Amino acid sequence: MSTTAMVLGRAQKAAAVLVSVGPDRAARVLEHLTEDEVEQLAVEVAQLGEIGPMQLESILTEFRNEAIAREALITGGEQHARDMLRSRYGADADEIVDRLLATTQATPFHFLRMHEPTEILQHLREESPQTLAVVLAHLPARLGAALMSGFDAPVQVAVATRLATLERADEDVVRRIEDALKLRLGEVRRRSGRRDGVKELADLLNQSDRATERAIMAELETTDPALAERVRALMFVFEDLVTLEDRALQELLRQVEPQMLATSLKGVSGELQDALMRNLSERARTTVTEEMDLMGQVRLRDVEAAQTNIVRMVYELEKEGLITMGRGAEEFVG
Repeated sequence: MSTTAMVLGRAQKAAAVLVSVGPDRAARVLEHLTEDEVEQLAVEVAQLGEIGPMQLESILTEFRNEAIAREALITGGEQHARDMLRSRYGADADEIVDRLLATTQATPFHFLRMHEPTEILQHLREESPQTLAVVLAHLPARLGAALMSGFDAPVQVAVATRLATLERADEDVVRRIEDALKLRLGEVRRRSGRRDGVKELADLLNQSDRATERAIMAELETTDPALAERVRALMFVFEDLVTLEDRALQELLRQVEPQMLATSLKGVSGELQDALMRNLSERARTTVTEEMDLMGQVRLRDVEAAQTNIVRMVYELEKEGLITMGRGAEEFVG
């Protein structure tokens, strides 16, 4: 079954938006996220299934609607946002606002509002009626009703009975149920109908800064070594410059400022330094060497920034048809 026939979770929709805007814009978005969020999205991009044009349009429309709702929340508060969106989106307004509030409010089970009801139901069907009652008691009535309709009739009656007689749940019990659901929802993997999203992830990482690239690859190597190897095989990293033909290196080096090149070469292998230096003119080679001698120690983040910019230049030159770039699988230099 293709992804077009599936209900996507919030993280998968976010991954679809990132893929749709292209690696350059996606990399700029990632700069505003936490490390955990970046790693989660990277995995979702790699696992993303085939998304048809109509479904993608629906996701982007939802994204736009939530952006409008968020602005209304900031400028006028919750009731203003609900009233404004009802005039435009009707019954969908409350659901949009509820999802946004779930990102800012720390009420029990608030994270469930970031997932589709069908996705949540996958992880609730085996729970006892008492546990289901605890969960539903902490959710907005709209979401609770959607979940209740997904249970079998006997379960619905049992849950309804316990909801009606439910007393204040122990905080430790609520926390344990929350933690279990977070773990399950975080680990869900849809395996059917997947296309290979590894290329999208490799492109995104190639446009990200080196620190982000290394953090994501380190996480993937820990959680899914096989996937990490597939991603690495499609990536072109700074160390892969050694695989380019001399003509391509010469074309690239004409675009790189001597100071940037000198910074990027700090700490790299002798083989790569030799490959780049021999493709510089004698004058440029002298300038770069002097720059490296004068700058002394350089912060790692400055080296990584210079390397990232040079790799981006490689991609731009390939897009313009000026060079041909091989996809290497070289190991990272620590």
